[in-house]
Amino acid sequence: MSILKFLKSKYVIAYLASFLMFIVSILFGIAVGSVAVPVTDIFPIILSPLLHLSFTHDIDPMYIDIVYQIRLPRVLLAGFVGASLAIAGAAFQGLLRNPLADPYILGVSSGASVGAVSTLFFNITLPLLSLYTLPILSISAAFITIMLVLFFARQVESTMRVETIILTGIIFNSFLGAFISLIIALSGDQLSDIIGWLLGSVSMRGWKYIAIILPFFMVGSLLLLANSKELNAMSFGEERAHYLGVDVQRRKLIVLTAGSTLTGAAVAVSGAIGFVGLVIPHLTRLLWGPDHTHLLPLSILTGSSFLILADLVSRTIISPQLLPIGVITALIGAPVFALILMRKRKTSKGGASC
Repeated sequence: MSILKFLKSKYVIAYLASFLMFIVSILFGIAVGSVAVPVTDIFPIILSPLLHLSFTHDIDPMYIDIVYQIRLPRVLLAGFVGASLAIAGAAFQGLLRNPLADPYILGVSSGASVGAVSTLFFNITLPLLSLYTLPILSISAAFITIMLVLFFARQVESTMRVETIILTGIIFNSFLGAFISLIIALSGDQLSDIIGWLLGSVSMRGWKYIAIILPFFMVGSLLLLANSKELNAMSFGEERAHYLGVDVQRRKLIVLTAGSTLTGAAVAVSGAIGFVGLVIPHLTRLLWGPDHTHLLPLSILTGSSFLILADLVSRTIISPQLLPIGVITALIGAPVFALILMRKRKTSKGGASC
């Protein structure tokens, strides 16, 4: 698409609206809380170290500490997690040609959860890594899970059709879910930590968790964005994509690996947060169309904004108590997705009667 055609297309409005929502969600996420930070102070606080200038002479030091030590890392982490789950969900839905697909369908989330729950239950600490033990083992378990899913899918059917991968993922998801339930049943003092982690949260994580998710987010997102045209072709079926010159098996492996990397990293730093990878890509597709060249980056912006606002709700709705962010995404995501399904069913009925 040439620049002139792009400027005349609907995607200009799409990107402007999504970016504006992203900026507004960041400002609200930083400003609102038990101590309100003036919006006019947020930009000087953030820009001062970036530009190596001092714009904070007249700003209360308490606000600077709140922004840098608490609010900004929390908002950024929520943004990265939401963006990771949303772009992975958009890629999986396109690859599997299934609007019900999300980053959890292949058992990757359950694999990462098993790694984290096992770490908490057995009090595992890796030498020299200390606090990084939990996310590293979670990501490792996610990688092992997707490799096992692909291995068994290939054993069942050498071509690894989409249906075979989905069914294999469902089997692994059920098995790993049972394993998590077993650990919960056996846990004693660690029960509250395990349940709290499984419900999902981005509170009290700090900058080190951003450093953990950032490289995985960059690599996974770039791989998916680089394969957006191939996803467009594969969304019409593997056979048609093959006739269009797409190396289906190779591209499928790349998309699955990249999506699983994003999901595993997100689950590792925040716990299990549902519906983001399911609802956000679906809504983005309904609003702006199925072209993955734009669907993927728009899903990044929308997913990031959604989880930042969901986290804001989770920490303010019953303040000073904190709700797990996974509860908020489920309360919002489940009804929204039900409405989407009802609308889709009415549309299909209308088309059938014509």
